[in-house]
Amino acid sequence: MEPVVIVHGGAGDIPTSRVEGKLNGVKKAVKTGYKSLLESGSVLQAVEDAVKVMELDENFNAGYGSVLTCDGTVEMEASLMEMRKNALGPPQINAGCVTLVKDIHHPISLARKVLETPHNFIGGEQANILAKKHGFEILPDGALITEFAKLALEEWKNESERGTVQFARTEIGEEDRFGEGGTVGAVAIDKDGNIAVATSTGGITGKYRGRIGDTPLLGCGTFCNEFGGVSTTGHGETIMKSVLAHDILKRIEYLGQAPQKACEEACRNMTKNLEGTGGAICIDKNGEVGVYFTSNRMAWAYQKKDTITYGINHKSDKAHGIDILSEKVEGKGILGLF
Repeated sequence: MEPVVIVHGGAGDIPTSRVEGKLNGVKKAVKTGYKSLLESGSVLQAVEDAVKVMELDENFNAGYGSVLTCDGTVEMEASLMEMRKNALGPPQINAGCVTLVKDIHHPISLARKVLETPHNFIGGEQANILAKKHGFEILPDGALITEFAKLALEEWKNESERGTVQFARTEIGEEDRFGEGGTVGAVAIDKDGNIAVATSTGGITGKYRGRIGDTPLLGCGTFCNEFGGVSTTGHGETIMKSVLAHDILKRIEYLGQAPQKACEEACRNMTKNLEGTGGAICIDKNGEVGVYFTSNRMAWAYQKKDTITYGINHKSDKAHGIDILSEKVEGKGILGLF
């Protein structure tokens, strides 16, 4: 099987002013993840490394750049899940999830530490104690806060006072729209069919302190099994109610849908029934890729061999399509637009 790594950088009302930064960021992340997969042979390491790139990039809502609670603080969450094939029996499934994490650059790496314990999920004070125990750099209070995040919170508060806010805005720019995007994620499959998924976020602007979203919840923000892997992004409360990642994989498993169709139908069904928007990336057991979002935009990219395929917009001439571009890793620009 040909190894594949796919990443997303959040679904929401991303303003035009932030498109370039998002696309550059997801392309850098997928290159890093793919290189890691080839060098380490580990899908788990590949998705962790891809997400770590975006956790250091203020263009994304994870790690540095995370959005703020209503009190102006940062509370992050992340999850990892892997499926390793077992020739003698059922596949081995491992998972690690964290929430209410503070003052570290890489919540996804802390989730990796949880995966290595007997538990699946550790949150709050104990998650932060675990970070100290494992030697994570504990940053000064407020070190993760960016100007984008402060402006988004100020705007959210103003809209809240006027009673016009619906979903918390996490993307700001010249376009006056509300969005719920910015979470980052990655999925990888290796030559033997082993699969891993990673998702990381700062949540939604203006959330209550202690709020937990879909990202650290298996089946919602992150899910994988012997049929594939999915990472989602969008309005967390909506994704939780639809159990979006699980829905996509069960469509593949029980309905025999291709990953692209499964992503499209699950995302559209979620938004139709629950209004909130979101998106997903998927790789099935055959290495086929699926990408879809009902939000205004979602940055995504995947690499197979020496070609990176990526996008952020819906097609203007097709109601349910997305713009797809591609370029050689060592090439000189765009090769095709479909």
